[in-house]
Amino acid sequence: MAKVAVICLCYNHASHVVEAMQSVVDQTFKDWELIVVDDASTDNSLWEIEQYKIKHPELPLRTIFLGENIGNCRAFNKALVLTKADYIIDLAADDILLPERLEAGVKNMDEHIDVAINFSNANYIDASGNFIKTHYPVGPLKRSDIFVPDGDVFEYVIKNYYICSPTMMYRSSFLKAIGGYDESLAYEDFDIKVRLAHKHKFSYSDKILVHKRVLNSSMSQKQYNLGDKQLASTLKVCRKIFNLIITKPQKQALLSRIAYECKQALIHFRWSLFVSFCGLGLKTLLKK
Repeated sequence: MAKVAVICLCYNHASHVVEAMQSVVDQTFKDWELIVVDDASTDNSLWEIEQYKIKHPELPLRTIFLGENIGNCRAFNKALVLTKADYIIDLAADDILLPERLEAGVKNMDEHIDVAINFSNANYIDASGNFIKTHYPVGPLKRSDIFVPDGDVFEYVIKNYYICSPTMMYRSSFLKAIGGYDESLAYEDFDIKVRLAHKHKFSYSDKILVHKRVLNSSMSQKQYNLGDKQLASTLKVCRKIFNLIITKPQKQALLSRIAYECKQALIHFRWSLFVSFCGLGLKTLLKK
C-alpha cells in the first residue's frame, strides 16, 4: 500500500505550526509520516514543535532542527532524502491540509502511474483563518467554474502560475530522479513544476483540499521587493526553460512569461533584472 511523507517546513510559524501538524494527523488516509523541519526559527516555533512531539509520542513524527537558516529548498531536500514514501507533500507550517487531501491524492496517483504531480483547488485564508477566496472560482457544488488544465501542462506552467503550489502532491520517484529542489534558487515551485511537467503529466482533483494562509510576511508577498532574491531565481528558471523549449507554442509561452516578469521588474525598479529579462526575450524571439 502507498505511503505519504508530509514534509512540513517551518520558519517563524509559532502561531500556526501546531495547526499544520494536526491537519496531517486528522487525515482520513492513515499511512503517512510527518517530517517537520525548523529552519532556525527565531520565535517560539521550536518549542511548539517539541511540545507537540512530547504530547504525541505515538505519532510517526520526525523533526529536524537546523542551526542556521538555509532556505526552503535546502531544508526540504534534507527531509526528502530521509523518506522512502511513495508520495510527498511539501506543507508550509502556516497552511492546512483538509482531511481528505492525502486520500484523494493517493487514489488519483495510484490510478495514474504516469502522473508526477496531483494538485487541487484551495481556499485562501487570513492569519486568523478567515476565508478570503478560492483559488479557482467554484459553483454551488464547490467544483471549479473554469477550465483547469491537467495532463500535459508544460506550456501552461511556463506561461502563468495557475497551480496553487501548496496543493501539490509529488510522486517521490519522479521528484528524486530530478534531484529534488534546486538549492541555488530562492524559491522552488515554479522550477519544480517546469522540470516535472517537461517529462511527466499532472492531474487535477476538482476539490478544495487545502487552506493556504495569506500573510504579509509570506515569500509570495515580497517576491518583487528590492533586494528580494525571488525575481532573480525566476530569471534563472526562465533560462532553464529556454534550453527546454522546442515548439512554437512553448516559445510563445516563454515569451508571455518573460513579458510579465519584465513588467514586474520595471514596476518595482529592478533595473538590472529588467534588462536581463529583455535580453532573454530577444534571444527567445530569435531562437529557431
